[in-house]
Amino acid sequence: MAPPSSKPLLPRSLFGRALTILLVPLVLLQLVVGLVFFQRHYLRVSHQMTRTIAHELAFAVAEAEAAGSPEAAAARVSATALPLALRVGFVPDGRVAPGVTRAPFDFTAATVAATLAEEIGRPITLDVTTDPRNAHVAIGTEHGVLEATVPRDRLSVSNPHQLLVLMVFTSIVLAAIAVIFLRNQVRPIRALAEAAEAFGKGRSLPFRPAGAEEVRRAGLAFVAMRSRIERQIEQRTQMLSGVSHDLRTPLTRMKLTLALMDETDETRDLMQDADQMERMLGEFLAFARGDSLEETVPADPFALAAGVAENARRTGASVELVQVDENGGGPVPLRRLAVARALQNLVANAARHGSHVLLTVRSGSRWLAFVVEDDGPGIPEAERAQALQPFTRLDAARPSDPAGPGVERDRQPGVGLGLTIALDVARSHGGTLDLADSPGLGGLKATLRLPR
Repeated sequence: MAPPSSKPLLPRSLFGRALTILLVPLVLLQLVVGLVFFQRHYLRVSHQMTRTIAHELAFAVAEAEAAGSPEAAAARVSATALPLALRVGFVPDGRVAPGVTRAPFDFTAATVAATLAEEIGRPITLDVTTDPRNAHVAIGTEHGVLEATVPRDRLSVSNPHQLLVLMVFTSIVLAAIAVIFLRNQVRPIRALAEAAEAFGKGRSLPFRPAGAEEVRRAGLAFVAMRSRIERQIEQRTQMLSGVSHDLRTPLTRMKLTLALMDETDETRDLMQDADQMERMLGEFLAFARGDSLEETVPADPFALAAGVAENARRTGASVELVQVDENGGGPVPLRRLAVARALQNLVANAARHGSHVLLTVRSGSRWLAFVVEDDGPGIPEAERAQALQPFTRLDAARPSDPAGPGVERDRQPGVGLGLTIALDVARSHGGTLDLADSPGLGGLKATLRLPR
């Protein structure tokens, strides 16, 4: 059987763990020192001081028992009060019920009572609650009860808590200083984590390395890495823009030439090929560009989904929109055009393979989810990972005309980039794209999850 893990017992944050590493030994040290001081010093000194008083009281008991009558015993006990410096009295023919009357946290009273009973060897009653400054002792003898009032400081150490209070106060001050120091050390690490998390979601937060040498080196490495990635993305986008311009120019000339030619079967086929080439070129560039340079701005996810659904309906698709708000509404930081393109690809893919599309927008406290479902044949579970790869087409497994005859819709086969672009957009926001079976419609269920 594996030993239980200690991870659930530790805080999750670095600050919490560092504080735990600091405070747990400090508290244990206080407990050990306090226990050793209490047992080895305080109780032992109290035992020694009580033995001295017990010898004096034993002398008074011996004087009382040496008398021939209770009256003589009282007289002899009174005579010992002055040399013993105690207030003593004698109750003839009295009886003693052994016991200790003390406060719940007065641990020395039990030691005092045990020491007195051990040294005197008579039934003893000890009361330390009636007068906090004095201890009232009653001792049974042959002729009656000897009563004595002993100052408490003669039985135990006075103000023993001063050392403990000083230790606790010093520990609190040192712990407070350590907390301030740890917070200042953890702050640069937290800033680095926030900047890295934001960059993973497509946002670039201002960040300046600070803190210890190791943390500063990690921050400088992150800044350099982020600059290289942004520079590579910008260079790639500029290159693709040039390629797009260079390819579209001859393609436009070809389409213009075909438009001026007499319409024949050959020219119509060539025009369709040119249109398909232009559409494929647009999808290639959209996938390669990925809208990485688009700024993240607050946007209304419900309005965005409503616009995508309305555009899909204009092409003849049957799209039902459902909105579920679990967070009280409000905009969500995202790349609006990129998310709209990803959602358009998912809806168009669902409309191509199904006759009815259900688009659900669910806004939670931490996540934003766009769920697109269709009533088509779906994608087998074994092929879903392959479907997310670029330039992968599964049209042979998913018929493209479930709506039947008479429904005019763009059924041209794609180039296998729709789901890949949606996955790329999800990852650029720090989210995911999941494929599953639709429990309601029976087709494919694509869930685009983005963190808020």
